[in-house]
Amino acid sequence: MAKPKSRYVCQACGSVSSRWQGQCADCAEWNTLVQEASNVTVFSARHDLSAGGRAVELVGLDADIALPERVPSGIAELDRAIGGGIVPGSAMLLAGDPGIGKSTLLLQAAAKVALSGRGAVYISGEEAVDQVRLRALRLGLGGAPVRLAAVTSVRDILTTLQAGPPPALLVIDSVQTMHSDLIEGAPGTVSQVRASALELIRFAKERGTALILVGHVTKDGSIAGPRVLEHMVDAVLNFEGERSHQYRILRAVKNRFGGTDEIGVFAMEGAGLAEVPNPSALFLTKRDDPVSGTAIFPALEGTRPVLIEVQALVMRLASGATPRRSAVGWDGGRLAMLLAVLEARCGISFAAAEVYLNVAGGYRLQDPAADLAVAAALVSAMAERPVPAEAVVLGEVALSGEVRPVAHSALRLKEAAKLGFEEAWVPGSTEANGIKVARFGALRQLVDRVLGR
Repeated sequence: MAKPKSRYVCQACGSVSSRWQGQCADCAEWNTLVQEASNVTVFSARHDLSAGGRAVELVGLDADIALPERVPSGIAELDRAIGGGIVPGSAMLLAGDPGIGKSTLLLQAAAKVALSGRGAVYISGEEAVDQVRLRALRLGLGGAPVRLAAVTSVRDILTTLQAGPPPALLVIDSVQTMHSDLIEGAPGTVSQVRASALELIRFAKERGTALILVGHVTKDGSIAGPRVLEHMVDAVLNFEGERSHQYRILRAVKNRFGGTDEIGVFAMEGAGLAEVPNPSALFLTKRDDPVSGTAIFPALEGTRPVLIEVQALVMRLASGATPRRSAVGWDGGRLAMLLAVLEARCGISFAAAEVYLNVAGGYRLQDPAADLAVAAALVSAMAERPVPAEAVVLGEVALSGEVRPVAHSALRLKEAAKLGFEEAWVPGSTEANGIKVARFGALRQLVDRVLGR
């Protein structure tokens, strides 16, 4: 005989406990367990699940199947990030910090889709309809035939959409504000987010509507709500950037219909988000004369090279003072490693100096190929001797002081040559690709080059 049970669900990570406790055993957050009614039924061992079900048809892997047809969003950078366009019937989750521009981007995409003759519906659970209209007027999209509604009930949304032809695009802003009357609990709880997303995704799959859910993020940058939400959708997109900087980067961290190695770059302007076809222009500073402590690194985002300026500042301190180490846009542990290699292998000591490292434009570098550029900027700042302004620097530095080759160096150098750079400082085995190269097998050789030895 079935017997109902109660459970306690963590609102931070979604883990389930049979009893209340002050701290979640999985994520270590305090006071996040909330009691919820459980729909789980406990059966005795005599029940056999192998009988009484419905037989399903099994198919082979060799069946002919067409690639999904994609609908252009009208925003080339968005299409690039998701693999070439919106797939009908897909579900995507867009997450980002508050005020980063998620609603602006999706309102622009919905307007472009609607203007192309396909239906687009924008559901806001956080703003009134008039607020959305005011934003559309500011963006110059007041005449777009986007259908708007300010509602949080999933039942009301689905009933409204079932009454007419399905739209090509459905935007839900945001999934944490949605409420399903089939589940107890306030909007934003784990059970409500899971149930609301499940019903909306089911509608999208059945009617062929592309669904985009806006998701909130926590203070540590992870998506708020249950982790299962990321498994339910077909694509997870992160909208990154600093509100104090102009640029925004749209990055796919999960994509069932494409790769996760492409990015879309936008610039926040007065009239909304503008596409940036040449991202290198955002991160390079135009100077008439070379400045010490800077080096240009050709980063790679998917198949798109982006030239980044690495900046370093070294200040000598009086005896006895404790030096500081600060890195913005670069891993602090890797900075400490490079400083140690420079001292142990090249004889350059930073023990009595404060070191500040910054990646221009608020860009975040995670590519180990930037090691050589960071080292060049540090040595240049220490010696007050500039790296040539027409040179780009790339290479990975090992603990032994060896300069190791990096992936896709030909593509990086081709982009540098296209933007007018005349020289590249690269590892010893790197081939030239239409640009003059200076090869380094060890970090000591780079130091000698910067110091003019």
